[in-house]
Amino acid sequence: MANMIYRSHPWHGLSLGPLMPQIVNCYIEIVPTDTIKYELDKETGILKVDRPQKYSSVCPSLYGLLPKTYCGHHLASYCMQKTGLKNIQGDGDPLDICVFTEKVIPRGDIILKAIPIGGFRLIDGNEADDKIIAVMADDLVYGNLQNIDECPQRLIERLRHYFLTYKDFPEKTNGTVQITHLYDVKEAHQVIELALQDYEDKYGSASKPENFW
Repeated sequence: MANMIYRSHPWHGLSLGPLMPQIVNCYIEIVPTDTIKYELDKETGILKVDRPQKYSSVCPSLYGLLPKTYCGHHLASYCMQKTGLKNIQGDGDPLDICVFTEKVIPRGDIILKAIPIGGFRLIDGNEADDKIIAVMADDLVYGNLQNIDECPQRLIERLRHYFLTYKDFPEKTNGTVQITHLYDVKEAHQVIELALQDYEDKYGSASKPENFW
C-alpha cells in the first residue's frame, strides 16, 4: 500500500472485501442532501456531474455501487427467471447499492462498509437494474438489521417511490421503470454473486485487487 502513487479506480481497483456478500465495501456517489446527481465516470474513476436534479426527487439513502460487479448476462437471466419476462438484458453498469445510516454524511466520493439486507428487482425499459438495500456497518440505529423485513416499511416505500419517479418530469405520460419484487437478504447475496460472475466474464479476474479493509 505504501508504494501506491495513484488512487485506485473505485469500480475496478477496490475489492468487495473478505466477508462479502455478508459485509461489502461500497463506493458512495450521492447522499440525500445532493441536488446534483453525481455518477462515477467509468473510464477515469472520477466522480462526475451526471445531471442537476430538476425536480423535487431526492434519494433518501446513500447511493452508490459495488466494486468488481457488473450487470450482465447472469443477472439478466436471473431476472427473467424470477419475473417471467423476456428479452431482458443487464444495464451494463456496476451493481447499485442503497445504504441506510442515521449519520449525516455530507458528500459522496467515499468508500464504506455496508451490510446487505435485501433489494429491489428494478427493470428500466428492458434492462435489469437491481438495487441492493443495505445498512452501514456499525451504525447505531440501523447496523443491527439483518433482513429487509426488519427495516421500517416507510423507509422502503420512500426508496421505492424515488426509483419509480426519479426519471419523471411533468410532461411525461408513461414511465419505463418498474419494481417487480422486494427481495430478502438471501436473494440479495445471490444477486451480488451473479454480478460478480458477470464482472469476471466481462473483465476477467487476473488482476485481483487487495482487500483494503
